[in-house]
Amino acid sequence: MSKNVLVTGLSGLIGSALRPALEGECRLSALNRSEVAGIPTTQASLENYADILPAFHEQEIVIHLAAKISDRAGWQALLETNVIGTRNVFEAAKECGVKRLVFASSGATVSGWEQVEPYRSIVSGQYQDAGSGFSLIDESMATRPGNVYASTKVWGESLGRFYADSFGLEVVCLRIGFANTQDRPTNARQFSVWNSQRDVVQAIQLAMEVDLPDKFDVFFVLSDNQWGYRSLDHAKSGLCYQPVDAAEFFR
Repeated sequence: MSKNVLVTGLSGLIGSALRPALEGECRLSALNRSEVAGIPTTQASLENYADILPAFHEQEIVIHLAAKISDRAGWQALLETNVIGTRNVFEAAKECGVKRLVFASSGATVSGWEQVEPYRSIVSGQYQDAGSGFSLIDESMATRPGNVYASTKVWGESLGRFYADSFGLEVVCLRIGFANTQDRPTNARQFSVWNSQRDVVQAIQLAMEVDLPDKFDVFFVLSDNQWGYRSLDHAKSGLCYQPVDAAEFFR
């Protein structure tokens, strides 16, 4: 694939894991607050639309990874980056004729379900209390964000649907699980929601190429966790995603 690909937040955890997979396979550029060594970089803050717009010129695919990833960042930072910034990314992609945008959403869009059984027992590691035959949460179920950060990801997905329907921008939303620098689960909850870095990278690469008859789709992405409560059926069938890692490897 020799396409022009712009990645926001290329210097972050997922961006750093993704970079080696894309270098040499596409014409890669970055939209980042800081310079990304060795990669053409537009240095700008997402909330400043005029500053970020030049980065989108002649791009075919945009991978939007940049985000504040916790309520600990504070409302102002979430507003500027995840709300205003994400809208600016979609708008710039539309204005510059980008064909496809891959949006790094989050499994946190449904983490509020962890307040109720059987999901509460699963994420606490009390598997004996979860019962058998419980239903996995899939993309057809209502979102249930567990905090403000998660709510900003619901906002991003809604924007994606709007820009796909109104302007024909192809949008793939990936509800990524919990990825960390250790690249392994480190507590009971993470044995349910963990996502290895290489599984995330695989999903992003597939999202860049998947056929989108409706110009929009949403996929849960996790590693193949025995106690994962989010269904991977749609990702496996619609995205051809096949996770290679599993939390149980580290039990």
